[in-house]
Amino acid sequence: MREIVVAGGCFWGVEAYYQQLKGVIATEVGYAQGVVDHPTYEAVCTMETDHAEVVKIVYDANVIALEKILEHLFRMIDPLSLNQQGNDIGTQYRTGIYYSDKADLPVIKQFIAQEQQAYAAPIAVEVEPLKTFWPAEDFHQDYLLKNPQGYCHINFALIKPSERK
Repeated sequence: MREIVVAGGCFWGVEAYYQQLKGVIATEVGYAQGVVDHPTYEAVCTMETDHAEVVKIVYDANVIALEKILEHLFRMIDPLSLNQQGNDIGTQYRTGIYYSDKADLPVIKQFIAQEQQAYAAPIAVEVEPLKTFWPAEDFHQDYLLKNPQGYCHINFALIKPSERK
């Protein structure tokens, strides 16, 4: 099993999107890259902790490759938008790819370089080693499974039927 942490705006929708993909074994929403230990949602929303809302993805690389995980991220986000996705605005809603395995970096860099060719403006997706990850409160875990009518900026129709579990 492999792990990658991604940020794509509000973590509720990003998690629900990845949960539908073949090869994704588990997801966990949380806060990453900030300067405060054990942050709360309320603290993160102040934009004073420097955390991003993220989703940790555990996946089977024999079923879904890292490139495909990244392709899905780019399907659901506006990669040129800085600190905003949909109606969500603030540094906690920035986009990012945070890796723990250094072997993932060349794959991520190649993917970003390939995507950049489609845009005149620079891609605003952070690419960094994972510095910190703090699980979000239980209320936020599997939020859209528990609250199907909950707010979400993600278009789940972007997942092809052949990619769904």
